[in-house]
Amino acid sequence: MSWERFKQHYLNINELDFAIDISRIDFGDDFFATMEPKIQSAFTAMQELEAGAISNPDEGRMVGHYWLRNAALAPQPELTAEIEKCLVDIKQIATDVHSGAIKGSAGNFKNCLVIGIGGSALGPQFVADALGCPKADKMKLFFFDNTDPDGMDRTLASLDGQLGETLAVVISKSGGTPETRNGMLEAQAAYKAAGIDFAKHAIAITGDGSKLDQVAIAEDWLTRLPMWDWVGGRTSELAAVGLLPAALQGLDIQRMLDGASAMDATTRSTETAKNPAALLALMWYFATDAKGAKDMVVLPYKDRLMLFSKYLQQLVMESLGKEFDLDGNKVNQGIAVYGNKGSTDQHAYVQQLREGVHNFFATFIEVLKDRSGDSIEVEAGTTSGDFLQGFYLGTRDALYENGRQSITITIHEVTPEAVGQLIALFERAVGLYASLVNINAYHQPGVEAGKKAAATVLELEQQAITTLKENNGNPLTADAVAAKLGLESQAELIFKLLLRLAANNRGVSAIPRTPVHQTEFTFV
Repeated sequence: MSWERFKQHYLNINELDFAIDISRIDFGDDFFATMEPKIQSAFTAMQELEAGAISNPDEGRMVGHYWLRNAALAPQPELTAEIEKCLVDIKQIATDVHSGAIKGSAGNFKNCLVIGIGGSALGPQFVADALGCPKADKMKLFFFDNTDPDGMDRTLASLDGQLGETLAVVISKSGGTPETRNGMLEAQAAYKAAGIDFAKHAIAITGDGSKLDQVAIAEDWLTRLPMWDWVGGRTSELAAVGLLPAALQGLDIQRMLDGASAMDATTRSTETAKNPAALLALMWYFATDAKGAKDMVVLPYKDRLMLFSKYLQQLVMESLGKEFDLDGNKVNQGIAVYGNKGSTDQHAYVQQLREGVHNFFATFIEVLKDRSGDSIEVEAGTTSGDFLQGFYLGTRDALYENGRQSITITIHEVTPEAVGQLIALFERAVGLYASLVNINAYHQPGVEAGKKAAATVLELEQQAITTLKENNGNPLTADAVAAKLGLESQAELIFKLLLRLAANNRGVSAIPRTPVHQTEFTFV
């Protein structure tokens, strides 16, 4: 990799303390000229999206997460007013909680339990970890981000005796998301067992008139904040979803919004070489052969950005992983994302990255500032931060020497502005890439299909239980239960369902048999 190529393809943006280096992606000299018509079309589509066009045609919705950090851009004045009011409300709630004007049954709130899943948890978790400081945080955040009973028990154990000082924030656009609903019910039960009125400790972030909204009104929760249908869960970190937990934690949400707004302004440029989001999207297009032929390995060399790859998994994979394009052609698009942090990963999977199957490209994230104070020398003239940069540069070169390509994003420091910039950068890159490959980045039919399938499985569970009840204590194999239901093709599912019910003493008893699929079940 030549110095000349680096100089040609290194974009530094002084006013953002940001740079992107695409020189280690091996596109040819004619690539940008060839792609210019496509990227200009993508710019036009993005301009129409920001102006309020129906950019999610499957659901007939506008896509407005860019308005969240610049409400004046919203296409109707009433939307501008709603966004601005929501931000004012978030800041006031945080102020009232921190001052004790809003408090729990045991005094001032010192903890916040965030109940959500997917974008309602991944974004808040990433930001909390990236910007939090135990000594400075005004509240400690905890999460119910799954419907795993043991996981919720572990979180509640950390809050044992503190629920009276714990504010619960329940996040669900529809109010019917099963995982979030389950988390809310589990939390309500825990508060009740502790003799605490959950409603006096709860805030809802949800759609107007949703099931959750109705519950919060009926039970007189502390307050409610909006989730608009034009903001998807995976792009909601800079809406109330992410801003309220961050504000409660004590983070400067205005600086985060300002950082995102500044990156938005930069990535609206139609001069491709000066638009970092366009460069990212084009590198994804080239590196994956425009069809997801390579995975994206995200390697931030900073502990504070450890959860960024997890956050990007949903943003990128849910947005780009689509079976059909906008014209109805079957394309099976997508870019798989995985990663953790450097230099930890050098002791995990860099060996395979360098010498194993060549099915990826890397995205390094470099942070120039090591820490807020001075560093000791761990060797003569060398600090721990020197080693961290050495591992990053060495790994990048070692990969490139073996034909493994990479992008590097450089920020000066992990600040609220920088976090806002990273969120905005990748949101814009996802939108531009989707235009390049002609897909809808703003719906999630696969997720909805999964929800429907889960509902079908739960219905089958109840049918299996009823069948055992009606058999008067006589044991049945899974095959026999399936036959009685006329669902012979579902015998495996029935076996799995009954086995777990028995393991949890849910009224089903298992009689072990060999081979195991001949296990018999009774209702007890």
